[in-house]
Amino acid sequence: MPHFEIYNLVKWLHFVALALGGGGIVIALLLSGFEDEREDLRGLAATIWKKVVAWSFRFALILGILLLVVQYRAGDPNPLAPHYLHVKLLLVLILVGLSEMAPKALAAGKRGAAMLALLLFLLASFVTINRSAFPQRRPKPEAAPATQVAPTLQAS
Repeated sequence: MPHFEIYNLVKWLHFVALALGGGGIVIALLLSGFEDEREDLRGLAATIWKKVVAWSFRFALILGILLLVVQYRAGDPNPLAPHYLHVKLLLVLILVGLSEMAPKALAAGKRGAAMLALLLFLLASFVTINRSAFPQRRPKPEAAPATQVAPTLQAS
């Protein structure tokens, strides 16, 4: 029987929440394009965003924080050590902020916040998948102390 690890469960739930939110962004943006022509679809994009996308990103943020806590409790002294994680966290915080603003904008017929949220979602995904593009800074090795050799006198 495989060993149950809470880290893997939380990571999987984090991924599912992100997949649901990312898919919801695309669906909401597609629906918002049809709202101008079809009266029966008016307001549906904002409703989907509010009920699916916003909640998915909220859960993903909470689960991401929980991942860091689980790593810390497992003995990792600095779970924020990977350099790419700082870039990802900045993108995620802006993404969550835009995600909270998007339903009102979509209800007013404006797609700017939703499009920016999609862009930030794609950028955060790119940073995570291509983490090797963000090399870890390693401290420079200390140079060995220089020893001076005393000049020797040669007898002639």
